[in-house]
Parts: sequence; structure tokens; C-alpha cells
Amino acid sequence: MVSMSNVFVLLMLREVRLLARRPAELANPLVFFAIVVALFPLALGPQTQLLQTLSPGLIWVAALLAVLLSLDGLLRSDFEDGSLEQWVLSPHPLALLVLIKVLAHWVFSGLALVLLSPLLALMLGLPVQCLPVLMVSLLLGTPVLSLLGALGAALTVGLKRGGLLLALLILPLYIPVLILGSGALQAAPQ
Repeated sequence: MVSMSNVFVLLMLREVRLLARRPAELANPLVFFAIVVALFPLALGPQTQLLQTLSPGLIWVAALLAVLLSLDGLLRSDFEDGSLEQWVLSPHPLALLVLIKVLAHWVFSGLALVLLSPLLALMLGLPVQCLPVLMVSLLLGTPVLSLLGALGAALTVGLKRGGLLLALLILPLYIPVLILGSGALQAAPQ
């Protein structure tokens, strides 16, 4: 029997290989995040004070939607190739295998959002002293978004076009994370 540490390493390497084969799945949420944040100043005009006021909520909403965009494919390829069935038959705890899958998803989507967010926040006029709070709030919040999203992805994995249903199931669960994340930024000293 393979030890859990070996299972962790092997499953993470498998996820890296799978994600490397589909670079669009990695790029789509990041590009979406950047486009949403970049278009807001154009829509609101040159009102820097308004942008600074709205930027915490805007960054969090854009991050939430970017994570939501990447969730539809979270378990789909494993469902289609039979890997999920093999996980169920495996002697290893299913919850741990899914947790490893979600961790890999977060590393490649959520962590990338965290690293991209300071640049976009500066573009919105968020004060530099708020950037650590932004990064910490996203660093704590995006894994929660991925974990909650995995629930919805598991429920809709068998559906052909389950993206809308996934959003309807998960968005109510995302609201507390959104409130806490943007609230932390609004409470940060400016």
C-alpha cells in the first residue's frame, strides 16, 4: 500500500501535468480577473476617490467570479476519464484525495489571483499600505472559495452544462467570504 505522503506527491504531480496540458484553464480566470478590474475605471470615469472607495469590493467580486469561472472543470476531466470512480475504490480516504485536488486547483488559480491582485489594486488607486491586508485576505479567502466551489462542482459534475446551476448553488455560500474579505480591506487603515 502506498503511503499518504506518496499519494499526495503523486496526485499533485498528476494535477500539474493535467493543468499543463490545458493552459487555457489556467489563463481564463486570471485574464477575466484582470479584464474586470481594468474595465471598471473606464466605466466609472476619472473619479479617483470613488475608485478607491469601491476597490475593495470590486477586487473581491472579481476574484470570486474568477474562481467561479474555473470551478466547472475542477472535477469534470476526472469524472470523464473514470478517475473519480477509482478514487472511490481506492483504500485512501476520498475526502483527502478531493482535498489534494482542491489544493492543486487553488495553487494554480487562487494563488495566482493573490499574486496578481496588488498590481490591479494599485491601478484602482488602493493605497499601498492596504496591499498587505488585500493579499492576506485573498490568501485566506480564495482557499475557502475553492473548497466551497468543490462542493458545487461535485454536485454538478455529471451535468453537460452545469455552470449556471453551479453558480446558483455556490454564490449564496460565497457571500460571507465576500463580506469578510472586502470588509477587512475597508477596515484597513488608509
